[in-house]
Amino acid sequence: MSFKEAYRRRGVSGMLVYAIQAAAIQGALETLSILPLSFASGFGSLLFRTVGPFLKADKVARRNLALAFPDWDQAQIDRTVRDVWDNLGRGAGEFAHVTKIDPTAPDSPVTVIGLENLLSAKEHGAFILLSAHIANWEMAALVPAYYGIRLNNIYRHADNPWMDKYFRRKRGALTGRLIPKGVKGIREIFAGMKRGEPAGVLIDQKLNEGRPIPFFGRDAMTATAPIEMAVQMKLPIVPVQLERVEKTKFILTFHPWMELPDTGDRGEDAITVIKTFNAMLESWIRKRPGQWFWVHKRWPN
Repeated sequence: MSFKEAYRRRGVSGMLVYAIQAAAIQGALETLSILPLSFASGFGSLLFRTVGPFLKADKVARRNLALAFPDWDQAQIDRTVRDVWDNLGRGAGEFAHVTKIDPTAPDSPVTVIGLENLLSAKEHGAFILLSAHIANWEMAALVPAYYGIRLNNIYRHADNPWMDKYFRRKRGALTGRLIPKGVKGIREIFAGMKRGEPAGVLIDQKLNEGRPIPFFGRDAMTATAPIEMAVQMKLPIVPVQLERVEKTKFILTFHPWMELPDTGDRGEDAITVIKTFNAMLESWIRKRPGQWFWVHKRWPN
């Protein structure tokens, strides 16, 4: 959010609160950046596991898990929610280090599988890396950036303008353009694809203007426009899976390109692609349920 818009909404007192918040958070992250990755990750985990259960998001996560896994008992839900806060906290702490990690170093925390699928897509020009908010999704940009692939990404701005500027600067070190969410953003992504620029798409978040597509057996409003563009332009779509296999160890998998249907109905073809990806995503989540972003209101109330 711009400073002008934030001031219009929150006034002087609200901006003062934002400034204090930003100073505290940025100070903490910069401090964690000079400490070992393991410490930063562990500190984030401890903080989120302590605070998370008192937030409204904790109830959202429990509701979502009950919807997705109706056969689970309360103990399974409790255990998974603890894992959710652990994973989110670790991701927050690791954010301070993400731009400094060399994914090709012998001691890199990231093991890469399917690199050939990424590099062959690069040779094509424009393409889409299709992924989700799973494990530490910020890590997914490391490998493309190392190989000179700067992804254009649609993002939701932070309400705090100082934090928004900070996040944009940090993420901008690994990405191409960060494009605000909305109709204008979709147009910018489309224009970039026409220029041969690749895009990163995290498709697992609710979009009220989207299309209802099944996810864990329930319709979820989903953005289809980026996939419609890829279908229309016959661009490679590479599914990207990230797994946290240890506290600060990850496996990043670039799966083979998805098959693109060609029925002549671009919208329906895009839905078919997303249904296929959602089935893949569900299998990843079932394998490590505590690593998905359950704190988001993915389904209608």
